[in-house]
Amino acid sequence: MASLPRESVTVNSPFSNTGIDLCDPFYIKYKSQRKVIFNKVYVAIFVCFSTRAVDLEILTDLTSDALIPTLKRFFARYGICTTIFSDNATNFVGANSELRKFYQLFKKLPDNLASYLVSQSISWKLLPPRSPNFGGLWEAGVKSFKHHLKRIVGKLKLTIKEFLTVVNQVEGVLNIRPLIPLSSDSNYFSAFTPGHFLIGRPISSIPEPQLVNVPNNRLSNQQKVQKIEENYLAKMV
Repeated sequence: MASLPRESVTVNSPFSNTGIDLCDPFYIKYKSQRKVIFNKVYVAIFVCFSTRAVDLEILTDLTSDALIPTLKRFFARYGICTTIFSDNATNFVGANSELRKFYQLFKKLPDNLASYLVSQSISWKLLPPRSPNFGGLWEAGVKSFKHHLKRIVGKLKLTIKEFLTVVNQVEGVLNIRPLIPLSSDSNYFSAFTPGHFLIGRPISSIPEPQLVNVPNNRLSNQQKVQKIEENYLAKMV
């Protein structure tokens, strides 16, 4: 197997080097309309090269005017990227025409998008032509997102608020997937996740209480109870 890209093995803050991809159009409805008219929205997936963390953003159309606010929202959450990677437009010969139109934005960046990237000192890099396998990192993210979305939503048509809620929940699920175990002990079940890089703990974990002012005898009793619970779980496994 060839060596991993330099961006994947270099220690950086989350999303310093990011891959971006787009999911197929989804149809949402607006409750305020008398006649239900479905509108297209798209989901852009950002994947961090070094931490494997995922961010999901919604686009209303496939133009640079919609992409720039999406990037601004992403940067407001996680900071400005150093480099953004994306598939080359020629990788999408078999894709639908809408996706091809989106990736044509990257082949020749529009003036307003190019000016924005220059102002933020961001480098945008395209994969080699006809080499979609180079983007396996975000292709896997797209597959996982669609898998969870299909299981949750099925064939239902959601409102924009409902769709945004589901997308954010799927993002949380993707950011708790295990990367490596935290201990070599087979009785210890915790794993290191992308959420540790983002908030210092798994996204779904319950915040631990402050124990600074708790007497030592109470702490020792809690440790005994925890040890009993761990032994019980080990026997069940």
